[in-house]
Amino acid sequence: MYSIAQYTDFFISYLETQIIDKEPKNLYDPISYMMALGGKRLRPTLTLLTTEIFGADYKLALPAALAIEVFHNSSLIHDDIIDEDPIRRGKATVHKKWNTNIAILAGDAMIILTYDYLQNYDPNLCKDLIKAVNKMGLEVCEGQIWDVDFETRQNVTVSEYLKMIEYKTGALIATSMKIGALIAQTSQENCDLIYEFGLNIGLAFQLQDDYLDLFGDTLTFGRRLGGDIISNKKTYLYFKALEITSESEKELLKDLYAVRLEDNTNKIKTITDLFLKSGVAKATQESIKKYTNKASKILDKINIEEDKKKLLRDFAESLIGRRV
Repeated sequence: MYSIAQYTDFFISYLETQIIDKEPKNLYDPISYMMALGGKRLRPTLTLLTTEIFGADYKLALPAALAIEVFHNSSLIHDDIIDEDPIRRGKATVHKKWNTNIAILAGDAMIILTYDYLQNYDPNLCKDLIKAVNKMGLEVCEGQIWDVDFETRQNVTVSEYLKMIEYKTGALIATSMKIGALIAQTSQENCDLIYEFGLNIGLAFQLQDDYLDLFGDTLTFGRRLGGDIISNKKTYLYFKALEITSESEKELLKDLYAVRLEDNTNKIKTITDLFLKSGVAKATQESIKKYTNKASKILDKINIEEDKKKLLRDFAESLIGRRV
């Protein structure tokens, strides 16, 4: 087994050999641009790691890891169009650097490339991998449409929000791990358990992201705190506040999330104080811990060596304990 950082480096080295240089440039240059923007490379790293956790060589999983990362980035291109975001990882989004039509087509082409990479495997394994990716792809779309719907709905519950992030975020992380297990040809029980492990880690990961947007360390978080509030993005903290705060506080929160301001200093402070005073911040941390503990209990059931379980636990804790 290698370190987590080494698996990430292995993937990045492989990615650099897979750049598509062909015509039409207005289709393939945006794809190369998006794939080169960086990011944590969390999902392909998990695919390589899981493959070796279950006893196979990580090199076998490189095409599948690339498929996962290409699919993930295709969803980000489409998300940026939906959210009208101008910046992704510190640079112009694809639809801003080129245009919306090109971005849509580039994202579509990346979904097709996802399946192309999976054809590197023998027919039976390819069938299982495609089945897993199809399930994930539909859930990501379902999660995204819920996310869009929640922006205008006034009666969204915490449980509905959790279902949304389970599909939009958790399914990708869980499937990244299940694909590694499938390639390693471990038991069906192990495949199912590692999926559930990844799903709970994905939920904790997204809740931590929601939390850090407001309560992270500015220097290490890498972006201005309160970005979700500035853009009126409703996260777990918002929906939890609607569940546990007083009627007057609920109305105040709804009013603040209904306006866009030039100067958001007071808006951020008011909402931050409300989240702290009402216990929303603490409740969010408790939910993160809940899903992390659930993942740990699932890990106990997986039939692998203890040192490998420790590696997965340490990785999960590094994700959930992150400040960036």
